[in-house]
Amino acid sequence: MTNEQPPAERRPFDLEERTARFGEAVIAFASRIAVTPITEGLIRQLVDSATSVGANYCEADDAGSKKEFRYRISLCKRESRESKHWLRMLAAAAPQNKQDARALWCEAKELNLIFSAIYRGRKDR
Repeated sequence: MTNEQPPAERRPFDLEERTARFGEAVIAFASRIAVTPITEGLIRQLVDSATSVGANYCEADDAGSKKEFRYRISLCKRESRESKHWLRMLAAAAPQNKQDARALWCEAKELNLIFSAIYRGRKDR
């Protein structure tokens, strides 16, 4: 075993890795929440939106046209914003997990800001 840092830590701006880690963190968070009639749907919605951020970024990265790239980035924006909403709802439904939800909410917000900037930057191109 070497002391070499993993590639994601050497490349902090690797959005594919960052969005994958976000999805993984949400899956881990969701698995710790007690499933009740209230949380069941919220958990499903959160996992769907949070994991879609990375999937859509991968599609954007492989886009065949500027139009397709822009569309996929807009989906990343929407899914990250939706993730913030579901995290807020889960924090209300399971207050014992509020701190963890808040940390993930902050990451979803940062991702949303990043994808918003990318989307705006590609508007005139």
